Amino acid sequence: MKTVLSLVAAAWLAAVGIAAQAPASDVWRSFEGTLSATGQRQSIATESGRPATTVQLSGPVAIAAGAGLSRAFRSEVVGFDDGAGLTVLRGVWTDDRGDRIFTRLKGETVASGRRIAGTITGGTGRYAGITGEYSFEWQYVVEAEAGTISGRAVGLRGRYRIAGAGK
Repeated sequence: MKTVLSLVAAAWLAAVGIAAQAPASDVWRSFEGTLSATGQRQSIATESGRPATTVQLSGPVAIAAGAGLSRAFRSEVVGFDDGAGLTVLRGVWTDDRGDRIFTRLKGETVASGRRIAGTITGGTGRYAGITGEYSFEWQYVVEAEAGTISGRAVGLRGRYRIAGAGK
């Protein structure tokens, strides 16, 4: 009888230990960081007087706080601003292992002091099933030569969860 109770107790403790180690898939985790980007901006005139613009940017994302994410990513973004208030951007963050996080961004034209909001739409590798949201503000955006821009964003803050992480 003692052996049976010991086996039941050991099995229960093992099950509790395994359950405690696996993060729940509905748990939101927060993160913070900064990003810098360099790339190209091309514009054409529109009837409104505001130019329609395409951007292609890339650069590092540094995660300063937040468990479960790599501390460094390479970000790539392409986007379009129609000059009349429609801004659509898509991005991908790639970590040093090649795992990716895909995002959809919206906000104002890429310029100093402008806010951007992002939705995390999926991922690959260890980020498969990821969803979430984030935002940041362009601290500065500088046009170095015709069409070449560089910028630094601050206040990168967000939250994410990974579906199936507890399975």
